[in-house]
Amino acid sequence: MKSFNPVVEKSFEFSIRIVKCYKYLIKKDTALRSLYNQLLDSGTSIGANISESQAAASKTDFRNKLRISLKEAYETEYWLKLFFKTEILEEKEYKSLLQNCLEIIRLLTSIIKNVKVI
Repeated sequence: MKSFNPVVEKSFEFSIRIVKCYKYLIKKDTALRSLYNQLLDSGTSIGANISESQAAASKTDFRNKLRISLKEAYETEYWLKLFFKTEILEEKEYKSLLQNCLEIIRLLTSIIKNVKVI
């Protein structure tokens, strides 16, 4: 049985929220599908890369996978801000998703800084 890993769990839950947000947005306005796909891709890639890091071949590989996740998290933050500023996302949903995203960014930043590579 695997032990609880906050960044794995939080990123998975965030992915679920991003998929649900995507489904809502696509029903609301299909004309912006390509923009919504950007959010879906970056938002779900965070957790996918974190999961992949769990089977890393080395500490360097582990850290590199987490760096990719961090980049995806920053991209997701961008799309969330853009969607809020252009009135695609409502404030309540935006703030909630952004808070989750920023929490994942903080966790990833801390883990990356603390991984010792020899």
